[in-house]
Amino acid sequence: MPARMTPDIDDKAGLEALFAAIAGEPAIGLAVSGGADSLALMLLAQRWAAGLSRAPRLVVYSVDHGLRPEAAGEVAMVLQAAARLGLAARGLAWTGEKPAAGVQEAARATRYRLMGAAMAEDGATVLLTAHHVQDQAETVLMRMAHGSGIEGLKGMTAFAEVEGLRVHRPLLDVDPKALHAVVEAAGLTPAADPSNADPHYERVRWRQAMPQ
Repeated sequence: MPARMTPDIDDKAGLEALFAAIAGEPAIGLAVSGGADSLALMLLAQRWAAGLSRAPRLVVYSVDHGLRPEAAGEVAMVLQAAARLGLAARGLAWTGEKPAAGVQEAARATRYRLMGAAMAEDGATVLLTAHHVQDQAETVLMRMAHGSGIEGLKGMTAFAEVEGLRVHRPLLDVDPKALHAVVEAAGLTPAADPSNADPHYERVRWRQAMPQ
């Protein structure tokens, strides 16, 4: 089977193809953590919308999980970058007690819950996330390792319902290196979450094993 080609995200037609599935939505949410991938999603979505005669309204959502002292500053950075692009943006916060175990799973569920509530207030009908081709490969490996068999080869789908929220992943065919180049060209400095390199988490262990 030939290798899947990554879309040309620098090309107008390529951008239109990335976001074609949600072009008819009235308002679209963007999940932006401040990392390189999500910043690229924000930049690409803004460029796509700017080229349309009748574009959906874009609203950026960034969540401070209250787990790292740097997170508040990262949310502020996202809001400032969104403002420079002319996008509406909201900072959301996970307050209260955090669980002693399963923190990442709880943070994920809370993140979608917070963004879902904000989207309902803003009239946004779908949330875009920045999952890319490497995330897809990691997901397949994890599912296969957990005994999902041939079903594991399906990986993530472009559309899904997550925590009751309609989610679209337009970048599943895109190489993260291309996304990082978009962010660098825009002069933005992405946030670095140390948990993304912590081998305590299963996904990180698979990411580190990928070259082998």
